Amino acid sequence: MQQSASYIAKLSNIQQQTPNLCRRCRMESKKKCVPLCLSLFLLVTVGKEQHGFIDLEMLPPELGITILSYLNATDLCLAGCVWQDLGNDEYLWQGLCKSTWGHCSIYNRRLPGGFSYRRLYLQLDEGSLTFNSNPQEGIGYFMSKGILVDHPTELAKFIFYTRRLNWKMLRIYLDERRDVLDELVTLHNFSNQFLPNALREFFRHIHAPEERGEYLETLITKFSHRFCACNPSLVQELGLSPDAVYVLCYSLILLSIDLTSPHVKNKMSKREFIRNTRRAAHNVSDDFVGHLYDNIYLIGHVAA
Repeated sequence: MQQSASYIAKLSNIQQQTPNLCRRCRMESKKKCVPLCLSLFLLVTVGKEQHGFIDLEMLPPELGITILSYLNATDLCLAGCVWQDLGNDEYLWQGLCKSTWGHCSIYNRRLPGGFSYRRLYLQLDEGSLTFNSNPQEGIGYFMSKGILVDHPTELAKFIFYTRRLNWKMLRIYLDERRDVLDELVTLHNFSNQFLPNALREFFRHIHAPEERGEYLETLITKFSHRFCACNPSLVQELGLSPDAVYVLCYSLILLSIDLTSPHVKNKMSKREFIRNTRRAAHNVSDDFVGHLYDNIYLIGHVAA
């Protein structure tokens, strides 16, 4: 107790030095970085005084957990070999699960006795690897472990908030499960977004196929209806409709290929793009189409 009290006293004494501990804290004023800087500073200063490196278990538990919260799963497992109680702390593993897989059905259920977030993390990791080789087997694995339930909304939320799934396998799965695709599209909020930026966001979550076909047409159709639903006032102001947005999306994709491909020597000019687009979308103003061209020219491909 006396040793912990002495650490806390030292921690209070060096709070005035916090701005000088870390260049990131000083330059960016990151609040989350400050506890880590204090921890490291304390470890170094106390360790020097004791002629050795301080044991994390000798620190207050809150301080030890704060330090370990910056580790990934692999490093946390290694830390658990040295500091077993801290390395297996449920709070740390819960944070790793929810930061990597943002939504799982099991999060919203009453957890059974003996439940372990560390074991859940390993199951989620195993299921993601399985999905990336065989999507149906991966989803089946999650269901067999009680992590997901077989409902389109739950599956869509899992996909939307997870970044560990291979986009090629995900495209195959969504092409087979159109009910999940429908729910996934409704999770996007395109309110007050410029059309090319909204299309980029859409294709970041649902990757476009490499070749034009029925699946690409389905994606653009669903995007067009969702974009109009999210922007009713804009649609009314500009005279847009789902069909008009559909045409504009295809024009943006073709323009993106034209401007970014090294194989196209004669790039489409702004005037040509406006003329070609107006032929297909009569109600869209030249100024709006011109802004679309400028966005692609300055920012790049909508489906890169």
